[in-house]
Order: sequence, then C-alpha cells, then structure tokens
Amino acid sequence: MSANRGWWAPPEGEDSVSEKLLRKTRESPLVPIGLGGCLLVAAYRIYRLKARGSTKMSIHLIHTRVAAQACAVGAIMLGEWLVGSGENVGKTDKAKSGCKPYEAKSGCEP
Repeated sequence: MSANRGWWAPPEGEDSVSEKLLRKTRESPLVPIGLGGCLLVAAYRIYRLKARGSTKMSIHLIHTRVAAQACAVGAIMLGEWLVGSGENVGKTDKAKSGCKPYEAKSGCEP
C-alpha cells in the first residue's frame, strides 16, 4: 500500500497556508499584531510562572488569559478606530463648508 505523499498540499485553485496568511495580513495588518501580543504575553507569563509566589496557579492562569485577551481586543479597537477616523475625514470637511450633501457634488460655495 503506497502512501499519498501529497496529502498536505492544497487542492488546485486554493491558496496555501502561507499565501492565505499573507493575504489576510495585507487585508487587516493589526490581526498579526494582536496575535503577536497574545503570544508575547503568554510567553512572558509562562516564564514568570516560577516567581508567582503564593498566588494560586488558577489565578495566575486567569491573569495570563486576561492579559492576552487585552492585547487582542486592544489591536481590534485600534484597527476600528483607525478605520473609523479615516472614513470621517472627508465628511467633516463637507459639513464645515455649509453645503448640503446634494450641493457639495455640484461645487457649492458658502
């Protein structure tokens, strides 16, 4: 019985894992930053596991989880804030000019 040596390769027409990761990174660059923050916090807290003192293991793990989630949520909120502030730049300029939305297209002057 011969082994199927190409079982890990993606089917024709689908992206490989690395291509998919690069595409997703280009679409939303803060996701890898949030993931990296989670991994960094988890690695640091595991490193500090010996120095936890009299703190229970369950409390230490809960604090680790909360800190890692805070990194991920912080990256998501930062991304939404950046996207939201970029969308509102043009709207505030038109609102300050005194033009109504249908007049702004025709070049209204206050």
